[in-house]
Parts: sequence; structure tokens; C-alpha cells
Amino acid sequence: MTTSPSGRVVLDPDIDRFAAALLAAAPGPGDAAPPTIAEQRRRASLLRRPWAAGGPVMRRRLDRVAETAVGPVAIRIHDPGRAERPPVLVYLHGGGWTLLDLDTHDRVMRDLAARSGWAVVGVDYPLAPESPFPAAIEHSAAAIDWLRAEAPSLGLDAARLAIAGDSAGANLALAVALKLRDEGRPAPAALILAYGVYDCDFTRPSYRRFGGGDYPLSAERMAFLWSNYVADPADRRSPLATPLNADLAGLPPTRLIIAEADVLHDENVALAARLRAAGNASQAVVYLGTTHAFLEALEIAAVSRRAIADAAAWLVSLPASSRGPAD
Repeated sequence: MTTSPSGRVVLDPDIDRFAAALLAAAPGPGDAAPPTIAEQRRRASLLRRPWAAGGPVMRRRLDRVAETAVGPVAIRIHDPGRAERPPVLVYLHGGGWTLLDLDTHDRVMRDLAARSGWAVVGVDYPLAPESPFPAAIEHSAAAIDWLRAEAPSLGLDAARLAIAGDSAGANLALAVALKLRDEGRPAPAALILAYGVYDCDFTRPSYRRFGGGDYPLSAERMAFLWSNYVADPADRRSPLATPLNADLAGLPPTRLIIAEADVLHDENVALAARLRAAGNASQAVVYLGTTHAFLEALEIAAVSRRAIADAAAWLVSLPASSRGPAD
């Protein structure tokens, strides 16, 4: 870790530029009144529009509505065209369970598809506070059930299905894997988890170091997001809300992407240790000079592109025996 004389982590220059853009748009003292959730969503989507543009062109993009047992769930399929029936990487976007959508993470999904050759399927799970815990988990798991059933008609190979996510989406990806395991449903082939939320311990050193508002995700912001997703602090001890409280045995191979200057840094490191202690195959990489959300800076940051390339290479390197059950 390299720090400036002020004690601030020295960021990758391109990530510094990206982080400054996120900070400039964050709710703060300039707001005459706290913006509504709807306004925050509008601002966040507008800010990310240029970051989600550009990048790889897919052979096909399909927008569908999965009719599931818990209700309709919109999905988006990015097929890079490298296989007649590509395997499936389900992607759960970040945004604190409250913000963002398939459009804000379109570039991340397309880059993962292009690098891996897998079809990346984004799930438009319901957002909090309108749909609090555990709605997003239930809808995401139901969308996976639908994908497995409909894969032949969609031209996909759901016998090889992995799950990825960033930030709150990483929390959901891990929670979905735990839910599938505990209910005896087919397990994902692998997990890719980027700078995820795995507990709500605001006393961790990384919260003290990076949570003051100088970096894109503050401690105050995380408290707000938790209040939307799980309003009752007692419910936050649920293993599906805070997976560091779960029994982590029997999970698939997992790749953790960890940001260096992030309030969530310490819980990501703790998860890596817990996964190894539980006997799971896992890899964890801290990308130096990065902040929360850095994968979204693909258009300008080499470190973001490297993190995506590393995760994709890891995914395709997994032996066939670890890629999920056969049809």
C-alpha cells in the first residue's frame, strides 16, 4: 500500500479520475434536501452512462422476462458468439441493493463475456427499499431456475452455470449460492465476487480508514444502504444477509476481486480466509490503487481491464469436473 504524505492511498491515476467523478455526483452538503431514492437512481444512472458505453460487440443481445415462481424477472443475455451453446455466467449488479441496473453494468457484463467466451446473463432483481431482504435473493435464485429450464430454447449450456456480482451484487451472488446449497438445488460451477458486502461491521479498520467521504463509498453511505435493504439490525445477522455469519462449507470455486482503498476491504479479506478455512477452492486478489466500483472504469483504466481479464481466465481454466452438474 502506497500512501501520500496526507495518509491517503495513492490511487491508480485512471481510477483516481473515475473516483472523482463518482464523488462529484454523490449526495452531499450541496443538496438543499436529501434527494429522493428516485432522484438518486436517476443521477446514478446518468453518471454511469458514459462508463457503460463502448467495449466489445456481442453476437447477440437478448432481453427477456423470466416468468418465475416469485414473479417476473427481467434478464439480459450477452452472447459473445464463441460457442454454439455457451456456458452461462449469471451477473448480479452492484448498487447497494438500492441503485443501478442492467444498463449501468452493461459494459462490465459484455467485457466478461468477450474475455471468457461465456454468455453473461444479467438479472434485474427488485431493488430496496421497495423490495427489501430477501426479495433480491429469491428473485435471483428463481431466475437461475428459469435459465436452467429454458437454456435449450435460448441456445445456452446451463449445465455449466456460474454466478458473479459486484458490491451488493457479490453479496447476493454468495447468498444465492448458499440458498441453493441449503435447499439441495443444483450448485453453481463457480463464483466471481468483486468488492462485496459480507457483513455490516462498521468497526473494521477499513471503515475507519476509507469511510470518511474521501473515497467513492463512505461509511455513512453504507449505513444508508443497509437501512434500505435490511431495516431491522437484528435481521442483519441472517447468514443470507451477512454471509460471513454463514457456514461456508461446500461452496464452489470462488474468485475474489478486492479493492485496496475501500471500506469493504477488510470483510473481503476475512471472507477469503473463511472460504479457505472451510475447505473451498478460492483465489483472492487485491488490486492496488483501486477503489470501490473500479470495474466500472473499464473505458479508461487498465487495472479494471486486467481484473476482468484475470477473472475470465480463471473461470475458463476451471476443470470440467468443477463446472456444475450435467443435464
